Amino acid sequence: METYTAMRHFADSWALLAMTLFFLAVVAFVFRPGARKAAERAAEIPLKED
Repeated sequence: METYTAMRHFADSWALLAMTLFFLAVVAFVFRPGARKAAERAAEIPLKED
């Protein structure tokens, strides 16, 4: 039972912090200024004819 308690405390503190930082990094990456052009090119891929 002690292993479960230790893992639970880790998940409640450091793992939650790591997931939050990862989420914020992904959001910052998506909304960065240079991302618009890359997103528009990616959106047009299915519409291109070979």
